[in-house]
Amino acid sequence: MKKIFVTGGGGFIGSHLLEKLVKLGYDVKTLVPYNIDNSWGWIDTFEKNIKKSLKVVSGDICDQNLISKEMKKIDVVFHLAALISIPYSYKSPRSYISTNVVGTLNMLEATKDQEVELFVQTSTSEVYGSSQFVPITEKHPLNAQSPYAASKIAADQLSLSYYKAFDVPVLILRPFNTFGPRQSLRAVIPTMITQVLSNNNTIKMGTLTSKRDFTYVSDTVNGFISAIGNKKCIGETINLGTGHDFSIGDILKSIQKLTNKKVKIIKETNRMRPKKSEVTRLISSNTKAKKILKWKPLFGNKKGFDLGLKKTMEWFKNPQNLKHYKLNIYNF
Repeated sequence: MKKIFVTGGGGFIGSHLLEKLVKLGYDVKTLVPYNIDNSWGWIDTFEKNIKKSLKVVSGDICDQNLISKEMKKIDVVFHLAALISIPYSYKSPRSYISTNVVGTLNMLEATKDQEVELFVQTSTSEVYGSSQFVPITEKHPLNAQSPYAASKIAADQLSLSYYKAFDVPVLILRPFNTFGPRQSLRAVIPTMITQVLSNNNTIKMGTLTSKRDFTYVSDTVNGFISAIGNKKCIGETINLGTGHDFSIGDILKSIQKLTNKKVKIIKETNRMRPKKSEVTRLISSNTKAKKILKWKPLFGNKKGFDLGLKKTMEWFKNPQNLKHYKLNIYNF
């Protein structure tokens, strides 16, 4: 089977992708951030048989020598390592350039020197900014409304330049607001669920009117896997979204209905983006994904979204899962 290298494998989407790749029988290696506690993120929660099937490398995506060494004899690269919190990008924009842009450059340079079949750069719907037309196709203008979005646009364009200049087999995959088990509390759905599930009668929120195209994590993972061995996707940028959107307020109502709880909303300014930085609506066209990747979201309509929300809530209800979070701290 193909040898696959996944960066950011200890994170939310990356960990789900690793599990699926191992179960499908691929030879998988992953990069996780080095730390003195030898923590591998969500990989530490994997079943033993899955964990022992992985080769885990601890290091820094900005370490070019390490990346060059670990990229040898790799067939497929899924590059997910990135700083992703939008609020923190206001506080430390330089770190986003270092990790998201320079880190991607290191990966591309290493890929250029190897006989890699496919390099998948993980993008984000945030690169589009507030939608200028809907549904958003891959031809929608790029409009960075945060330093995070700017860093991802730079990484995407850098990747495409390596495809055009050096014939690196690049695919830009652009997920729309993935959600599900293991997601950080900095994301809106987990923070709402955990607050509503607590015994408090109030919930602290930011903007409620923004609309997003929420994609359940297993659908996003299937989008990545559908690119393996697919030569038609090389050189392309492809959205991974459902084509349906929901407001934050509507999702909160759904969560209250599922839990049979009513809460009072307290708006906090520190949970809101600067006015010109707020992205008001994101909704994807997935026509290209269906055509090239033969991908179709299984949680792709209102009924599917509610099912994904229910599965996510059941996961967060488990005390064994919640022990991995600091619930009393608002995550940037």
